[in-house]
Amino acid sequence: MYNVAVIGDKDSVAGFGTLGLDTYFTDTRDECRKIFKQLASSGKFAVIYITEKASEYVADEIEKYTESILPAVIMIPGVSGNTGSGILGVRKSVEKAVGSDIIFND
Repeated sequence: MYNVAVIGDKDSVAGFGTLGLDTYFTDTRDECRKIFKQLASSGKFAVIYITEKASEYVADEIEKYTESILPAVIMIPGVSGNTGSGILGVRKSVEKAVGSDIIFND
């Protein structure tokens, strides 16, 4: 059985632990990179949620998993707000899958 992980600052991800998700607190680039690499390569996680802020630290690593079935890496807003990078990721995925932007068509 696969697990679900959430990576980010403590204020943003602590609540996910009450839902039974594995939470990993990080505020530094090096620590975030270490945690993400460890979780993504472990084969134990189907989904890794990562705050938009933390995803900036591991953007190159996340890119390696865009073509993989597992783990699905999903960016979520943190307590400091939405930067828009999560929505941009969804938009790119939709465009790649169907050939055009059918969801956010302006």
